[in-house]
Amino acid sequence: MLTVDSPSVSQLDDPLRIAGRPFRSRLMTGTGKYRTLPEMQASVAASGCEIITVAVRRVQTQAPGHGGLVEALDWSRYWLLPNTAGCQTAEEAVRVARLGREMAKLLGQEDNTFVKLEVIPDSQYLLPDPLETLRAAEQLVAEGFAVLPYINADPLLARRLEEAGCVTVMPLGSPIGSGQGIRNAANIQIIIEQARVPVVVDAGIGTPSEAAQAMEMGADALLINTAIAQAQNPVSMATAMSLATTAGRLAYQAGRIPVRPTGQASSPTQGQVGRPA
Repeated sequence: MLTVDSPSVSQLDDPLRIAGRPFRSRLMTGTGKYRTLPEMQASVAASGCEIITVAVRRVQTQAPGHGGLVEALDWSRYWLLPNTAGCQTAEEAVRVARLGREMAKLLGQEDNTFVKLEVIPDSQYLLPDPLETLRAAEQLVAEGFAVLPYINADPLLARRLEEAGCVTVMPLGSPIGSGQGIRNAANIQIIIEQARVPVVVDAGIGTPSEAAQAMEMGADALLINTAIAQAQNPVSMATAMSLATTAGRLAYQAGRIPVRPTGQASSPTQGQVGRPA
């Protein structure tokens, strides 16, 4: 059986590199919305991920479901991606990012300057504010952060953020936690074609087929939380998402056949029995 740990897979798939740091897994996961901590621990392990995002504010305030979360994971094994979830302005996001950097140091990751930048004033659809995101990104880059900004699938904004020094761009497939899948495929495709930094599709993916779709488009990585945490069996879903991410990446590297308007025989038509040569 072929698994994500098989040499035949890992040798074909080149490492994901963010801010010069290599990662073998192209699936990032979160820690929220799990029913229990043991379920979260088992799901994270099953996903094969190396990068885990944690909401700094929720951990600080011991929000429901976040108590003991940081202590529940082995941070010598996982790379912390603090995120600024809950921030509505650039100023708030910068303050929380600084706290996240300190949290990483306390967990033994002295050189970790990563931050997932989220600036979301919209409480209904949870859509990120493009202007405040750009403002915060410029400030954080100036302070030495490796910024991974969560954005709408806006190719021009993605370009501006890359020019500002962000180490990835993270366009949403559809609203956070919606499970609507890839609703912005055309714009995400443009972002992928134009970006010189990794493109991480974040939010909205609900099934492994959607995860594979995003990777087949050429995305460099995925960040999936709700689809795993809220599945009836999160551990099985984490495994499925891991396999789908790998399969999608391999399919992208392999190169799909052209789409044709008519059928094309897969067997030669010459030399068949009963037919003239």
